Amino acid sequence: MKHHDYSDLIRPGVAGLVPYTPGQPIEQLERTLGISDAIKLASNENPLGPSPKARAAMEHHLDTLNVYPDADGFELKQRLAQRHGLPPECITLGNGSNELLILLAQVFLSEQTSAVFSQYGFAVYPIVTQMMGANALVVPAHNLDHPMALGHDLRAMYAAIEPTTRVVFVANPNNPTGTWLQRDRLHDFIASLPPQVICVVDEAYTEYCEPEEVGDAASWVPSFPNLVVTRTFSKAYGLAGLRIGYALSNPGVADMLNRVRPTFNVNALGLVAARAALDDDDFLIQSKNINRAGLAQLEEGLKALGLAYTPSRANFVLTHFDRPAQGLADRLAHFGVIVRPVANYGLPNALRISVGTQEQNSRCLDALGQCLA
Repeated sequence: MKHHDYSDLIRPGVAGLVPYTPGQPIEQLERTLGISDAIKLASNENPLGPSPKARAAMEHHLDTLNVYPDADGFELKQRLAQRHGLPPECITLGNGSNELLILLAQVFLSEQTSAVFSQYGFAVYPIVTQMMGANALVVPAHNLDHPMALGHDLRAMYAAIEPTTRVVFVANPNNPTGTWLQRDRLHDFIASLPPQVICVVDEAYTEYCEPEEVGDAASWVPSFPNLVVTRTFSKAYGLAGLRIGYALSNPGVADMLNRVRPTFNVNALGLVAARAALDDDDFLIQSKNINRAGLAQLEEGLKALGLAYTPSRANFVLTHFDRPAQGLADRLAHFGVIVRPVANYGLPNALRISVGTQEQNSRCLDALGQCLA
């Protein structure tokens, strides 16, 4: 079909957008290369799959899929409110935390405003900022001599704030670097912000961390009216395929988010699975333990190969090479191992390797050794 040019009708920010590039699906790699038994360590997914309680809850509700889901997500919001000690009116549900970042941009950003985020912050921050035509104030990350190399430089981020700034995006831990912010430093940063600046703390990987180390920004919501915390069920809870996340905020902010939130944005299976997953503490502990062991396994293996990596508190390791890494990722694919090149983040000599099972991690390290040899 012939393509028509509608660029003169489109918002300027949208016309120049480069879409987010997700990790390559296993099926696509196997189909392209004619191989089988590939493993995907590219998208920071939980190698354990969904929690058993979430699986059982979904199976129980299969016969009701002809009915629209609860648009308000009442029962899940009640459960989240209980978990976080907040009123339900502080909660906004999203199609993954990714959608919540879009909603925040739609509410607070415009051509007359700006957003602040780190140089190697999550790729969605610049996308939603540009989508709304806002000015992106990109702050250089810490340099390689800093103990948190490639991570958020909070002092520089504070200094970058302008009178037009309405949103500051902070990921803790950060994707794709795995770097994290200490609890007290992050708390002090939020406390220092002007009241008209919304601080979005993206905690997609927080379940893998120790709260005393990185803090629990959700517990700070009552203290800071301009704080929004986004979380997801995609990582530690193993529900990435259902696309469900949530935001915690002051009720006034949540009200604005819910005004632009699409009706039925969270599907029925996502609602029941997420609610059940919150009650599966054993699975969450197991996810955290296998991730901690997997991080150690990957780090030791990378050291043995003479490779540098960025210390991580997430479920992946950013690995550095002395050459462009795309070719290495292509060679790993022929071994049936999918990893994530991160040139789109401005890190062309790095690969992000997600933590898998012990066997998957070993297979990745073995393939990497053969490729380097």
